[in-house]
Formats: sequence, structure tokens, C-alpha cells
Amino acid sequence: MRLGLTVFALLSLATPAFGQGVPELPGAGRPVDLNATRARRSALAQRIGKGMVVIPAAEERDPEAQVIQDNDFRQDDYFFYLTGLETAGAWLVMIAAPDTDRTYLFLTERDPGEERWTGIRLGPGADAQRLSGIANTLPIKSLDSALTALLRNSPGPLYLPLNAEAESIPRIHDWVYGGRDVRNVVPALDSMRVFKDGAELARLKRAINITAEGIRQGMQAVRPTQYEYQLEAVIEGGFRGQGADRVGFPSIVGSGPNGTTFHYDVNRRQMNDGDLVLTDVGTEYGQYAADVTRTFPVNGRFSQRQKAIYDLVLATQQTAMDSVRPGITVRDLNRIAKEYMRVHSGKLCGDRTCEQYFNHGLSHWLGMRVHDVGNYAIPLGPGAVITVEPGIYLPDENLGIRIEDDILVTDKGYELLSGGVPRTTADIEALMRGRKQAERE
Repeated sequence: MRLGLTVFALLSLATPAFGQGVPELPGAGRPVDLNATRARRSALAQRIGKGMVVIPAAEERDPEAQVIQDNDFRQDDYFFYLTGLETAGAWLVMIAAPDTDRTYLFLTERDPGEERWTGIRLGPGADAQRLSGIANTLPIKSLDSALTALLRNSPGPLYLPLNAEAESIPRIHDWVYGGRDVRNVVPALDSMRVFKDGAELARLKRAINITAEGIRQGMQAVRPTQYEYQLEAVIEGGFRGQGADRVGFPSIVGSGPNGTTFHYDVNRRQMNDGDLVLTDVGTEYGQYAADVTRTFPVNGRFSQRQKAIYDLVLATQQTAMDSVRPGITVRDLNRIAKEYMRVHSGKLCGDRTCEQYFNHGLSHWLGMRVHDVGNYAIPLGPGAVITVEPGIYLPDENLGIRIEDDILVTDKGYELLSGGVPRTTADIEALMRGRKQAERE
């Protein structure tokens, strides 16, 4: 009982103010916008009104038991949203009550011997306080005692991320006793994440710009007889060369018949003269993901047939983007796009209208996940970021064309975030001609 009271007294310390622009520390991740994370926590506290929120960080993957494609850790999205930290095995605890907002960060204590293998880690203390803007940073070994004390002295429900992937969630139930009212915090957080703040948009724009440049490099490097994986290497090399943290999803580089498979990612086919290649790729920067698709000719020139289909897809996309405004829904945009393609398809797709070969949805939310959280029935509003990606897929012709861009919803319409990579057939061919001319010179 004495330990519980001592820990509770320690947790009651006032939180001082911290500034922005703090330097990076290995184990913490990129610099945190403290005003943004503080505002998110405050907004969540206001939404729930009264109660306690417990959010665990992600755990590291086991390199002996799991196949790891890049590195052994990616932070839990909810923990990252509320802290900005990329530290493994941590816990965030928030107490929301009238006139009260107390926040605590539990961290694994540093181990110099372990750090010889892992690099410097973020532990409780001054560095954690400075980097997180949270005054109460405590060792993870005090978590059980602290939560016992907090649960006894905090009014209201206990909010947990009940559908999160974190392996630590079952452990929380050990602290729930006496018929405690347990609720899911995920719906509140998901509704907040749909509308991005300035710090989120800065990271998203950086990820999208990096992705656009990687695709440009791919357009300039592609040529017949290459393999899809060689083009993939150029694009992803462009990502890394510009500071990307990782790819946001496995890169899709589908040439010829593979362009008609929506999520083809084997990337092993040899590309032929006359093929189109569909590149659906995206990098991740600061835990925010881009998603951009371009379809272009391997030899640098669209055939008349390819151009006709491409131009219909592009006009469909532009019509959908021009319809974006606050109050419209993703479902509305999907309907508008498919209706435009139906009316304007003529005989391009034979006896059937072309929207019947547009076999997927037009848009999805974009954020910390490439298919981010959010309800597609809600109206769009300023700060929402979505993809717009119509396509036509004709397997009998080995012809698949998709054009995907990332847009920000604004007060009056939209902002095209992925305009750094050509969209029209003329601009694509011009970029590819520039590469060939440079080679001849």
C-alpha cells in the first residue's frame, strides 16, 4: 500500500511546458511537434470527458521468428498519434476529468549492455520529458503499481484500444477489477485521425514528394528488356536517397498482363517493347504514407489505343477531383467517377461500357496507414486526405491503366499533393524523351 501511495504522489507532479525543435535522439525517432501531440491529447480528453486512457506502444518483432523486410519495429499508430515517439515497449496513460488533465509516460529503463546491440534507447528522465513534452516519465517497472493507484483514484470509465494489434493489450485486463466500465477509445481516435493537423500534413507532403520523385526516376530509367524488379529498385532507391523511412506497402510494378492485377507485387516479369507498366508505390516518412500510381509506356511512347484508354481514365479522375468539396462523401465521388466513365466510354471497351472494367473503389483515406482509418459515409472536410484512383483493366488485351493521386480537402475544394509527377500522356512522354535525349548526348 505504501508503494502505491508513493507512486501516486509522484504521478501528481505538475507538467511544465516544453518547446519545439528539440534535437533527435536514437530510439525516440524524428523530432516531435509538441504543440500538435499536446493538442491531440487535449482533444481526446475533451471528447471522453471523464475517464482514464491507456495506450501501449508497439513491441519489437522477433528477428529469429519473423521475416523482417526492413527493420524490426514500427510504432503503434495510436501511441504515435498521441506522443510522436518511436520508442518500443512504452505505455501512455492519460487521466481525463473535469479541470484535470494528467499524462504519464512509462518507459523501459536504459541498459548499456543491451544498447550495444540496439543503439541508444529512450528511457525515463530528462531526455524523455524534453522530447515528448510529458513531465511524468516513469520506469516501466512501476507500471502495475501506478495503474493500480490510478484506477482507484480516477473517476469514469477505462478507455483502451480494444481492436489494436498490440500484443500487450491482454495484459491490461489484469488491472480491470470490480466491474470497471471498460470502453474502446479507438472510435474517438479514428474520427480525429481523419482530419489532419499541420504536423501531420507536413509529414504526408514530404512522403508524397519523395514518392513523386521516385516515380519520375523510374520513368526516366525504364526500357524494354528490363525486369520489373529492376524498375522497382530504381524507384525504391529514389525513395531511400531522399530520406524515406521505409516503403508504405509492397511496391506494385506490373507490366503488360500484370497491370490488370490490382495488387500484383511479385515484380519478376521481363518488360517488352510496347508494354505499359503500372507502378503503384508509396513511401513512408515520419510514420505517414504516400500512395501514388502512374502507368507509362516501357518504350516511352503510348500507342493510340493505350492513349485513348489512358485519357478516359485521366478525365474520370479529374472530374472526381473537381467534385471534391466539404460536405461530399467518398461514396458520392465514387458514383460521380463511374457515371462519368460510363457516359464517356463510347465503344472504347467494346460492347460494354468502360466503368464495368473499373472494378474497385475510387478512393480511400490516407494517413499513417496507406488505407487509413475512417468512416467512408462521413462528409469530407478540410484536413481530410484521400486518394483518387480510377482505372480500366482489360485482361484480354493485357492492358491495365490506373492513375492515382493524393489530395487534401480544403475549404473551397482540394489541393493536389502528388502533382510532382506527370499525369498526362504528353507530359509523361516528354519526361521520358528527355532521358533518351540525354543518353544520346
